[in-house]
Amino acid sequence: MRTAYLCDFDGTIAPSDIGAALFQRFAGSDRREAAAAFARWKADEIGSRELTEIECRCMDVSADEALAFSREHAIDADFAGFVRGVQSRGDLVMVVSEGYDFYVGDQLARADLSDLPWRANHARFEGRRLIPEFPWADPTCTRCGNCKAQYVREHRARGFRVVFVGDGLSDRCGARIADQVFARASLWDWCQERGVAARPFTGFRALAEAEAA
Repeated sequence: MRTAYLCDFDGTIAPSDIGAALFQRFAGSDRREAAAAFARWKADEIGSRELTEIECRCMDVSADEALAFSREHAIDADFAGFVRGVQSRGDLVMVVSEGYDFYVGDQLARADLSDLPWRANHARFEGRRLIPEFPWADPTCTRCGNCKAQYVREHRARGFRVVFVGDGLSDRCGARIADQVFARASLWDWCQERGVAARPFTGFRALAEAEAA
């Protein structure tokens, strides 16, 4: 059976969370609403889509500034090699992100991975406003902007074994139903709390070695 590796971007492919860093850099001084929303999101009271909309209302940034800032970050140096190894044996890698398309696409292109399938939320800029749009929203999920469970279901329906790789709470929907989960940070903690079987993720070199064992 072929394997599909569905990989989160922020905090996983990119070791730092570019989307969260973007908010911290460009949010205004009054962050009370966003802070309250973040606490509710961590408690699973609201979804990531609502959190994204609230955070974007706080931000003051142009498209050029946002892209320049995102380029101060980089992806895991071992990710491209991992992708090549997976593809060489006839398996598949897809990037599934609740971050923004402008930096996900740019980072993959800069790593010579522009042909890799990926999905992320759309960032529309109007002057210094970042307006989030959700072209990949799953109609069966009202909480996520780009629900990752839909990609697990799609690939399983195509006959793949699905391995999900992630680090954050926006990965919960995908992790719940994947055949195998590699997790770190808050996703790892959530898996332990909820009894979701997972193996620790420490980077793509270690993941390649674990899957080859």
